[in-house]
Amino acid sequence: MKRGYVRAWNALILAASLCLGGCFGGFSDAYSLKERLPAIALAGSEEEVMEGFASDLCVVSDESVFDPNFLTSEAGALFDLNGHQTLYSKDAFETMYPASITKVMTALVAIKYGNLEDQVKVTDEAVITESGATLCGIKPGDTLTLEQLLYGLMLPSGNDAGAAIAVHMDGSIEAFADRMNEEVKRLGAVDSHFVNPHGLHDEDHYTTAYDLYLIFNEAFKYPQFREIIEAKAYTADYINGAGESVSRTWKCSNQFITGERDTPEGVTVLGGKTGTTKAAGYCLIIASKDDASEGNFISVVLKSDSRAHLYDNMTNIISKIVK
Repeated sequence: MKRGYVRAWNALILAASLCLGGCFGGFSDAYSLKERLPAIALAGSEEEVMEGFASDLCVVSDESVFDPNFLTSEAGALFDLNGHQTLYSKDAFETMYPASITKVMTALVAIKYGNLEDQVKVTDEAVITESGATLCGIKPGDTLTLEQLLYGLMLPSGNDAGAAIAVHMDGSIEAFADRMNEEVKRLGAVDSHFVNPHGLHDEDHYTTAYDLYLIFNEAFKYPQFREIIEAKAYTADYINGAGESVSRTWKCSNQFITGERDTPEGVTVLGGKTGTTKAAGYCLIIASKDDASEGNFISVVLKSDSRAHLYDNMTNIISKIVK
């Protein structure tokens, strides 16, 4: 772990110990940025805190400088990875349900700790019966590589792929969720808690816009992750339980990648992850670049009230990249 993450983690733990003790207890115990700033300030002078906290991370020091009406979604933020600056933030520390953006964390854990060449036999635990759940279509007995499952996880947002990955890596959904929670602590994402690898609704499964930035920022460092989220489609050739060959093509659900939504002039969307449940609303996290400077950015929008408004909000926020 880089030294900057250690500093960030120490600063966040101090803040948590001083004023966020209840935050780990559940979704209802959310703390706003305004409430946590005094505790962070107690760590030392403002200059000392910010220097230690943000050696290689973006920090949200004061959301009052940003217009909350700029987004109609409940939360959102834009982070400049090269300049280590927050260019916009709305309720970035409020706990929210992440829906399928959870799968960024699942992919990070799988890429970081797994072997992408592993042959994974799908078990009954991968069967998802919840109404409306998105699936990549794998069945018990199918054998795919871990890499193929990651494409099935991220492009069509297969909840079944997430369950198959979890069981392969740790033997159960619960054990994999424990590993996810250990990893988010290492990243300093102290306001997150996961109970599954796919994001199907659970009141004890939550995160924040800022924590999602920390998670996505780490995942984006891995070439395998970038390759997956940049793909418009992927064809997996594998063997089913009867020993028959199967060929299945998965398409990306990110409308910026598929070309269904235009990006602002001068901005290229590199990839990301969508998420939707009734409780979470419509959510999206993406990586983008400024075509002129080649600078990279992460932006997140949480709980828009429709898919159309989700992309309107994201278009607005990434327009700030070239302004």
